[in-house]
Amino acid sequence: MQRFSAFSLFRQGLDRQKGWKNQWRKPDPKPAYDAIVVGGGGHGLGAAYYLAKVHGIRNVAVLEKGWIGGGNTGRNTTIIRSNYLFDESAALYDHALKMWEGLSQELNYNVMFSQRGVMMLAHNIHDIQVFKRHIHANRVNGVDNEWLTAEEAKDFCPPLNIDPNVRYPVLGAALQRRGGTARHDAVAWGYARAADALGVDIIENCEVTGIRRDAAGAVSGVETTRGFIASQRVGVSAAGHSSVVLDMAHVRLPLESYPLQALVSEPVKPIFPCVVMSNTIHAYMSQSDKGELVIGAGTDAYTSYTQRGGLHIATETLAAICELFPQFRRMRMLRNWGGIVDVTPDRSPIIAKTPVKGLYVNCGWGTGGFKATPGAAHLFAHTMARDEPHPINAPFTIERFRDGYLIDEAAAAAVAH
Repeated sequence: MQRFSAFSLFRQGLDRQKGWKNQWRKPDPKPAYDAIVVGGGGHGLGAAYYLAKVHGIRNVAVLEKGWIGGGNTGRNTTIIRSNYLFDESAALYDHALKMWEGLSQELNYNVMFSQRGVMMLAHNIHDIQVFKRHIHANRVNGVDNEWLTAEEAKDFCPPLNIDPNVRYPVLGAALQRRGGTARHDAVAWGYARAADALGVDIIENCEVTGIRRDAAGAVSGVETTRGFIASQRVGVSAAGHSSVVLDMAHVRLPLESYPLQALVSEPVKPIFPCVVMSNTIHAYMSQSDKGELVIGAGTDAYTSYTQRGGLHIATETLAAICELFPQFRRMRMLRNWGGIVDVTPDRSPIIAKTPVKGLYVNCGWGTGGFKATPGAAHLFAHTMARDEPHPINAPFTIERFRDGYLIDEAAAAAVAH
């Protein structure tokens, strides 16, 4: 069990009230850095932290065009799991899950990680076959997953409706007990504080407008709205906009960007004990520590950089939620939002070197970015520091799309989140 002193919790609350303004961020960039990370979300701040902590590279700048945690890190539904089908994906996400389990202690900051379990519902014979295949594959890879009958699923999550006469009856479920949730923006805050303590510069309101290369074609620095910053090592981890940044170095990525919607209800007392997901009716839900029901929807069917999305997506999701959990029909929605997700052709990420020497990219996570945060940051830092991938992220190259070695989690992931 995680334990935090009353003083540490008071300090965290005080820091949040101050809005983190002018506490530790360096206002002016240095003329040169040993490494630059573009993107001040969980992945970018985490990569900077591991560059300093694990690899001893402390002269690092994190450049964020807005404020830290203001992009997808603050616009997700907090779900963490590792029950992916393919060997490469299972290794990647379980690496992250293992790091989640000790992250609050590692950062000395409560990221509110809660292993309450992630349950994925089966509504037809195809779902049953797919989930049982996942369970067997996961167990071979040392990842926990188990099959529940409909009655066992209701015992695990009492609000679940298992009436056989509903439109999509629940026939069973796959359960990963080690899965759960974490506080999304707290992850960015924790990494930011820990990275700053190691000497990393975190520079907000600093948008990258160009990538400069030397005569040999290698990276020499970045142009920003606050001037040129020199570095021979640049990592791009800007969810939803990685292709835009990489295009500045004439590197094309196989990405499309879509809005992904979610919403929360008014807060109520603790009533929902786990995370429940359904791919067939495309809805998923958990309850936050503040009492809100956190409800996730799907991606819009069109490419867009909007952070709103289409109203019909949320409407269809709420209809499905009301059928699965009838007791919540009278609850009111508090707010909704959309994040921008980068999607690759095989729905798996890219964590790799690019054809440009000194330029690295971490992108294409689609809906899997938050759950992978500590693992992705750790592997990206390794790739940047050593100029070669870690064995876990070695398969997730850009070249796999040219060579045909795809890791096709598009349908294999069983649910799109």
